[in-house]
Amino acid sequence: MESRGEGAEEAGGEARKQSGSAAQVRVDLGRLVKERGLLGFDPNLGSCLVQERCVAHLAELQGALSRCQAGLCTALHVVCCEDEFQLQQTDLLWRIAGLGGKIVQRHLVVGPVTATGLGSRTSASQYLQLRGAQMRDASVMKYGPQVNGDSWNDIIKVMTLAAVRFELLTTAHRCPVSLDLRKESSVSTKGSRSGVFVMYNCARLSTLFQSYQASVQQGLYPEFPEASQLQVAALREEGEWQLLFNYIIPFGELLDQSGQTLRSSTGVRITLGTEAVCKFLVSLSMDFSSYYNRVHILGEPLPHLFSQMFARLQLMRGVKELLHCALSTLHIPPLHQI
Repeated sequence: MESRGEGAEEAGGEARKQSGSAAQVRVDLGRLVKERGLLGFDPNLGSCLVQERCVAHLAELQGALSRCQAGLCTALHVVCCEDEFQLQQTDLLWRIAGLGGKIVQRHLVVGPVTATGLGSRTSASQYLQLRGAQMRDASVMKYGPQVNGDSWNDIIKVMTLAAVRFELLTTAHRCPVSLDLRKESSVSTKGSRSGVFVMYNCARLSTLFQSYQASVQQGLYPEFPEASQLQVAALREEGEWQLLFNYIIPFGELLDQSGQTLRSSTGVRITLGTEAVCKFLVSLSMDFSSYYNRVHILGEPLPHLFSQMFARLQLMRGVKELLHCALSTLHIPPLHQI
């Protein structure tokens, strides 16, 4: 572990000179920022009074760090814009404590979240409970009394998770988010924030391959051929090439750009492009749904139609894998049935 730098030693020395009481310690954080050439910190940072709550916070962070087994850890501080200044103070005090050799600190600043309905101080737990109840009501309305049992509970849990994450992450993280928490409001299945719509199409893809496998077992279709035997020329629909060139091929570039945002951060602040992934998924789901509603992928079990069917299934396999990969970046598990 690296020892404290010269700026930290002098700042700590001044603190000891100015106060004989541990409860009244002052540290010149602005001087530390200048001497170490730290980027991204507020230029108004100056003398900071180290209070008991700040020490407790540092102890909590140190406890979390002690559980990190890696040689070099990254601490990602997620903080609302109103508390960014206080977080920067905590960051610098942690550096003065001499932990800079083992940990890299980054700040993710998020905008405010406002809500209508359920009161102005709605907790995260109440928010999740409301969205879960709305998801169950919407499922019962669409599928009837069969919405019951553990399997449906798992489906509703995943759908609720997707709805909440898309609702929050479709907006750039520094921008404000407004939530409609009125009990009479419903969970949207369409639009730019709809995680429900994405999960519905994710389940449709899984059901497609389940239907294919069932038909294979019944002897209606042959086993899936080797990739070298597939005839790409059998893909003649415009929507098929749209899925390939607009989504499957450029998806890797989207992930690279998201990762590059983290790697190229020179200051203490970082930016996450969750809104780009969410919008990509919704757009993909809309184009896939349009294609799926128009084209019968599993056609008649006739040998002269198999080449086109297998080419389409291979394309759908690529779309399915893309969906699962993109959802995993948002920590949303795929849905296999609905």
